[in-house]
Parts: sequence; C-alpha cells; structure tokens
Amino acid sequence: MATQTLPTTCPMDCPDTCALEVTVSEGRVQAIRGSKDPAHPLTAGFICDKVAQFGKRVYHEDRLLYPMRRAGAKGSASFERVSWDEALGTIAARLRQITARWGAEAILPYHYGGSNGWLTDGAMDEFFFARLGASRLARTLCATPATEVALAMYGKMPGVAFEDFPRAKFILLWGANPKASNIHLVPFLKQARRNGAFIAVVDPKRNFSADEYDLHLPVFPGADLPLALAMIRRWRERDELDTEFLQQHTDGLEPLLAQAEAWPLERAAAAARVPAADIARLAEIYALSSPAVLRAGWGLERNRNGGQAMAAILALPALLGKFGMRGGGYTLSNSGGAKFDTKKLFGDMPWATREINMTRLGAVLAGRSGLMDAGHGDADVELKPPVQALFVYNCNPAVTAPDQESVLRGFDREDLFTVVFDQVMTDTAKYADVLLPATTFLEADEIRRGYGAYVMGGGRPVIDPCGEARSNPDVFAALGRAMGWSDPPFHWDAVTLRRKTIESVTLAGKPVDPAPIEAGGFVRYDFPGGAPVQFVNVMPQTVDKKIHLTPAVLGPRPYHYEPVTSEKYPLALISPATSKMVTSMMGEFNFPELRVMLNPADAAARHIAPGDTVRVFNELGEVVCRAEVSARVREGVASLPKGAWRKSSLNGKTSTALCPAHTNVVGGGACYNDARVQIARA
Repeated sequence: MATQTLPTTCPMDCPDTCALEVTVSEGRVQAIRGSKDPAHPLTAGFICDKVAQFGKRVYHEDRLLYPMRRAGAKGSASFERVSWDEALGTIAARLRQITARWGAEAILPYHYGGSNGWLTDGAMDEFFFARLGASRLARTLCATPATEVALAMYGKMPGVAFEDFPRAKFILLWGANPKASNIHLVPFLKQARRNGAFIAVVDPKRNFSADEYDLHLPVFPGADLPLALAMIRRWRERDELDTEFLQQHTDGLEPLLAQAEAWPLERAAAAARVPAADIARLAEIYALSSPAVLRAGWGLERNRNGGQAMAAILALPALLGKFGMRGGGYTLSNSGGAKFDTKKLFGDMPWATREINMTRLGAVLAGRSGLMDAGHGDADVELKPPVQALFVYNCNPAVTAPDQESVLRGFDREDLFTVVFDQVMTDTAKYADVLLPATTFLEADEIRRGYGAYVMGGGRPVIDPCGEARSNPDVFAALGRAMGWSDPPFHWDAVTLRRKTIESVTLAGKPVDPAPIEAGGFVRYDFPGGAPVQFVNVMPQTVDKKIHLTPAVLGPRPYHYEPVTSEKYPLALISPATSKMVTSMMGEFNFPELRVMLNPADAAARHIAPGDTVRVFNELGEVVCRAEVSARVREGVASLPKGAWRKSSLNGKTSTALCPAHTNVVGGGACYNDARVQIARA
C-alpha cells in the first residue's frame, strides 16, 4: 500500500482547531503534522506535541479493541471479550429493566470534551438519551460560569481573532495559559511585543519567561474579583470611564460601580496578595492604550467567586469603550459565531427530564443531591429515583470529577450498571460492567467548529478502525435499534448524518459549503471580512443588542466576594492544564509521574527539598507524590496538574481527591481552585 498524506482536522478540546496532514503507510499512521495551507488562520505548519504524538494512543497497549464484559471485581480491570451484538443486547436489556422498575431518569449519561466535534458529542448521543428519557447532564466541569456570563452580558459576541492580536498596543491575559492549551496564540503575542505592545498577565503561576511579558500579577486563587473591582474603582475616580459608550451600549452600570466602590487599591491588594502599585499600573496602561485586547481564560472561573469575577473582567473593555477597531475588545470563547440547529437535524427532540450537575457525581452516586434546581446540586437531598445506570463516554471522571474519593466509592457500587465507551483503558473504564471500544478521530468522520480559530473543519478517517472500534454515532444508532426504536436517525448511514449535520450549521449567519468539510478540509467564517471587529461587523447577540453589565445570572448578590480561608490547610491548590495532556487524554503514555509544585518559601517552611516524597492532604483526601520546588508558583499556592491518571501518583490518588464538589452560584460550575491543602514530608 502506497504512502499517503491525508488531510483532516484536530477535534481536541483546544481553541486552535488545527488543519492536519497525516502520513499513512501500510494502513498505519506514520506522522501527524500541521498543515501549511496559508488559508488557515492559525495552524501555520506546526501543532502541539500532544497531537503530534497521537499515533501513540492509536496503537497503545491500553487501546480498547473489542467489546468486553466485567469478569471480576469492580475496578479490577478484569474483563472477558464479547461480541458487539452481545454487548449492545446486554446494555439494551439492562436499560429496559431499569426503566421498568425505576423510570428512565434513573439512567445518567456522563460525558464531556473528549472531542469537541459535533458528530462525536451532542448529536446522535443526545438523540438517543432524549428518546430514552434519561436524566439530563449539566456539563459544569469547565466553562459553565464563563459561558453563562458571556451569554448574559454579550450574547457570546464573537471575540477578537487571534491573528489580530499583533495590532493591539496592550494585551491582558487573565487566567489563560496559551503555552499549554492555545499554542497558536503565542506567535501572535511575540509579534505584538515586537510591535511594541505592553503584555500583562494575571495568573497565580508564571508561565512566561521574563522577556515575553511586561507585567505579571500573581493573583491569589479566587481573588480575581477584588483585583478587577479595584481597577474599575480607580478608573471611575480618575474619570476614565467612557460615559458616551456606556450610555449608548450598556445597562446595569450602577450596581457594578457600587460594588467596586468597596475596593480601594490597598484593600484589593491585600485580598489578591499583589502589590497595590502593580494594580494601579495595570489599570493605567489599560486605560491609556488603544487598541487594547483582553484574553480571558477559564482558569479564573474555577472557584466560588469565578462567575462574579468573570463578569467584572468582561466588563473592563466596555467600561473603557475599547471596541470598534481591529485588535480591540475581548476574546473568551469564539464558538458563538457558529450555530448548530439540532431541531433542523432531528426535528423536535423533547427532553425535559431532571438535570443533574456532573460536578456532584460522588454525591449523585451516593443517592444525594446533584439536581440543578436544588442549589445547583449542593443541597443534601435524597435523589429520587437514585441513579441505577451510568453511561460514560468522552471523559474520564475517575480522575477529573471533584471529590475523587466519593466518586470512586460510587463506582464501586455493585448495583450500579456502568457502561464505559472509550478509546483506551482509562481509570474509569476499569469500573465498567460493559466496556465498548471507541474510534479515535483518525478513524472516523467528524465536524468541528473552532472556539478560538474562526474555522469549521472536517474530520475524515485516514485509517481503518483498530480492532472492532466503532464511532460514537454508529454505537448510539445501533443502541437505538437494539432498543427496538424505528426513528429514522437510528438508521442513517455515516454519509447521511454528516450531510444533514453540515446542513444544520451556520457560520456568522451563513450556510456552510459542504465540499471542503467532506474532504477533511476547512471553511472560514465571513463576518463579512476575515475577522470580526466588535461593534463594527459584530454586535452583542443579546436580545436588545446591549451589554448587560449586571446580568441576572450573577444571582441576588452580584459582584459579592467570598474569600476561601483555612487555618488548618493554608495553601491554595490549583490544578492547571499542562502541555502533556488534553485534560486526561494521553495520560496513558504522556504523563508518567505526578509532582506537586510549591514555592521555595513554602518548601523551606516545611523542610521540603526538591524530589522529596510528600503528602498533599486536606479533609477530603491525600495525594502522595514527589515535590518540585519552583518560584514559578507564587507563595501560598501549590500546583498539581489536572487530568493526571491514578498510576502517576504514589498512592493512586490525584488532584481531584483534594478538590471540593461545591459549586459556583453562576451556572453551578466546579470550584476546583477552592481546594485548600497542607503539604508535609511523607
């Protein structure tokens, strides 16, 4: 078989949505590279190391190759091979039994961003569970507070394109680390700095070298809100607010200003644990610079103040009127430029069952709480009916859901029928009753919209599926047929589903040319023009086209700050993304050892040296690993990477064993960074 280089699109959970070139020889992937097609706004011939090495996942010894049924104790990873017919028949029979006894709401689909493609997540799978009448899942582990705020304030107005960042004179990166999860922004930041831009970073961890930024504020986790409010107060005192813009394009200003009044520089500096002079300098340079662009990330939302902080931060460019020119405004998620009409795809799909907060998985599996209409799931109420079946796909909750100990206890339930549909033997897969092998993006069709890059890309299979792996649409359609349902979507072939999905999408309000997508290529948006300019060719997508500075989603106490403190556990734990994994994906080969990073001052106070074996612990659990001592993380903060597999630590526990499962008042989002810990030599 001749060697070929074939196009496809990366569907990983990353803003960049790269165009890929995959070299295949003898039916095997030999290399994965970034496309050099100049029409793609970001890829530019390079990709992250994670995706470049994705072939290791395809052929890894832990790859799932055929359906299996549990043959030993839960969690033992003891399975026996079965046929697809046996596996699907078993699942269908158990779902029918549970529905007959408990009702279909006792069945919970649990899924997240293993792929951000529309074919793999949010299409045939949702149609299946809606048809079943299963409980709905509130996907709150990431981006929920940010999304709720962005929708309420701006209607998810498309943000500044990354390729326009070099036009800015001032760039503020707040809670974002593009070096780990958005690498194609980095060249534009470097070009902007060569052009004379001032680059400021707000993050408890230093991710850039000294020659890559001008100001770094190592904010204490959870204290972003006081910092933003202090900037707003200073602008008002110095008469720097753009009153004309605010009068014409916003409402809800006064409640925001009233809360900001309580945060003079010195008080905010004490809460955020940064110098007051640095807050003043950040505010001054932002006010004086145009174009100025804010890049807000999702790190800042991962605490109980996260939704309030996100709203205050997204208000900053509006308060200064920093719109109306290329390179000016803000960027959060750019996914709002693409619309997927599932009603056009499937017709009416009524699904009004109870909604369960995925962040509360441990409590849910224990029969408590989890309902989004009961304080976002935090209320300790009995769950009726209890969850009797869990269908896990596109995620690995054994290492990603908060309060890991309670999650693992839930997985141990003998009466919990658990299906796991994945590509490799994850920590979660070991607890399955029925285990289904999934295709990777190199083995199946996909359609992917960018949430950073303004492109929509097509994914085409470049190799045949390994073993008996099947795609998500194939499996959920087959399950629908196994349930005895005659709905037409369960009988569509891959070509029909792909075509109908493309027809159900609009980009910047316009239909999509299917030819490039079906060929594994990409199409760009037309705003008109190659990029959006906020308040020129894109406006807020709220009903009244205004910015709502104090949206109702902030709850009864908008912009209220609630600090998280603990005398017994004095260190704030953060769990940021790394360059090794996409959340937990690639953890089977790309993250061999878990280490906790702490500041030299904190290490010295605890007599900890680099490489020491330490205990990181609190009232929820304990992680035993080795220590890394570095000034990259600020004093009072410890860092354990998110997504690490249990095998990477010395006691089989990871950062989520230390993370509380309470939720944000905005959208019920997870509060990982509210974890407070102590560290001691083991």
